[in-house]
Amino acid sequence: MPNNKQASKRLRQSARLRDANKVFRSAMRSAVKKVTGAGTAEEAQAHLPEAMSRVDKAAQKNIIHGNAAARTKRRLSNAVGSKS
Repeated sequence: MPNNKQASKRLRQSARLRDANKVFRSAMRSAVKKVTGAGTAEEAQAHLPEAMSRVDKAAQKNIIHGNAAARTKRRLSNAVGSKS
């Protein structure tokens, strides 16, 4: 329970931002899973640009750290390269 006006406002804001961030994070994870779960190299290659874009967007919005985004993108590229 917040004890002052500012704390109650921050509580409302954090709840709203948490819900918004959850949408972006979920979309990013789904795009990454499409690449990693692809059966063929062509299918993985087709889903790769969307996954890269989602990861970059999440990093731009500070939902994930920039280094985490770079690491995820590198792992996706390596996974697609090893499938072919």
